[in-house]
Amino acid sequence: MDLKKKLIAVLVLGLGFYLIERVMGARRRPGFFRPGMLTDAAYFFTVELFKQASRLLLIGPFILLVIGGATTAEALKSGPYQGFGPVAAQPRWLQAIEIYLLVDFMDYWLHRLFHTGAWWPFHAVHHSSEDLDWLSAVRVHPVNEAVNKIAPAVPLLFLGFDPTVTAGVTGFLTLYAIFLHADVDWDFGPLRSVVATPVFHRWHHSKDPEAIDKNFAGLLPLWDVLFGTYYMPRDRMPCDFGVPEKVPTGYFSQLWHPFAGWFKRKGPPPLR
Repeated sequence: MDLKKKLIAVLVLGLGFYLIERVMGARRRPGFFRPGMLTDAAYFFTVELFKQASRLLLIGPFILLVIGGATTAEALKSGPYQGFGPVAAQPRWLQAIEIYLLVDFMDYWLHRLFHTGAWWPFHAVHHSSEDLDWLSAVRVHPVNEAVNKIAPAVPLLFLGFDPTVTAGVTGFLTLYAIFLHADVDWDFGPLRSVVATPVFHRWHHSKDPEAIDKNFAGLLPLWDVLFGTYYMPRDRMPCDFGVPEKVPTGYFSQLWHPFAGWFKRKGPPPLR
């Protein structure tokens, strides 16, 4: 995405979420700017570079598909790859529903993984936002971003799903993830345990001891309910966001932060 398109995107999103947060959500944070906004803006304008780089990691899975006979190099060169086998033969709408469920389930466990051991410093960058709003959603370390994009994509490819359907699902989930960070106290009332909401996800970012390591789902709280990580009290709203440890505030410092301790320990901390 070129700079012009990026500027248009940030203006459209900014206007849309101004209406959501300041008008519909009745938020009245003084002034337009907030601490960390420039850092988040830097992520917004560079995330596409990291996405393009992470897509190169999909070359390996496509090579395995060719070796396994699911497709051919000539077919990949001639046009868009559309999956294989009985899964790809399904209607696209059915594939989309299945992909939503599978990706949300895998993302739940990936999210839990990034809250452990050597993975946490990469994810702590995202949690370092103390003034949570829609723009803070893009504060994601490139390693975290690459794993989030590639890890669910590989199983879907090997199962035979049409990647063009996957791309459309990914776009919706990305936009919905931005909405979940919005500075509003919306929990969708009777649907609060059915679909993820800003209140649901803002509890995930809270430093409240009872909220730590809760609400990992990106779309369906069902996974949190099933695996004992659901937290949605009715008597109060989430607040006090951030992480207990020190995370740098600058863009380049945050990119380096997960690796900084490696040299002191002579390697990454063990996974647990």
